[in-house]
Amino acid sequence: MDDLRSLKITTAVLATAFVIFGLQNLISIVFEKSPPAKPGYFIAVAQTAGGGGPAADVIPDWGTVLPKADIAAGQAITAKCASCHKFDSAGTNSIGPGLFGVVGRPPGTHPGYSYDAAMQGFAKTHKAWTYDLLYQFLKGPQNFMPGTKMTFIGLPAPQDRINVIAYLRSNGSPNYPIPPPKPAAKGTAKAAPAPSTPGKAPTGQVAPAEAPTVVGSAAPNRKLVPGTKSPTQATSVGGETGSPGGPAP
Repeated sequence: MDDLRSLKITTAVLATAFVIFGLQNLISIVFEKSPPAKPGYFIAVAQTAGGGGPAADVIPDWGTVLPKADIAAGQAITAKCASCHKFDSAGTNSIGPGLFGVVGRPPGTHPGYSYDAAMQGFAKTHKAWTYDLLYQFLKGPQNFMPGTKMTFIGLPAPQDRINVIAYLRSNGSPNYPIPPPKPAAKGTAKAAPAPSTPGKAPTGQVAPAEAPTVVGSAAPNRKLVPGTKSPTQATSVGGETGSPGGPAP
């Protein structure tokens, strides 16, 4: 009986070993993966059209953008500033200074408010909150004025800042002047109209001896008389503004 029991135990152990071994081989066959041609990881990077970076954030032409700005939209955006600033005509201070009439106001001068060192230093070199300064400050107070206790992340969209500035001007600073629109950049001179008759110039103009050739274009085929030079060809060469997170400086 002992021999039979030992035989059963041995058989069970061997059978178990064969099952485990078979399962390992089966798993390796079913889930076998081919090694990559090149080791490492692929990271997809979106390509920017034209290979350039983000468009430069330039100061707007205030004479053009302010008359067309959406004052109501600007007022709606300043709702997020209400936890730190007041916009009432009394100039009430809160966590940040009152912002009624802030456009054109000297920085760091609102009565009854204690400004931080960053704003006090800024006020020494800037005489008024101009459109340009507000535009830059609203984009990112901490970047524009390091050390300010206004921790608002800013308004990255240029049109949002334009609308907010238009609202701030309407709210206590309507007499702060808007500069006239900048004159359009002078472009290239208009091309002369093509002659109505081939070989004949319009009245008051002299027909060119040769048609101009753009750099890189093929020259017209001409037969040269031995001993003469090729004809000459013409070539053309191509803050006081606030928001959640802390007071304005």
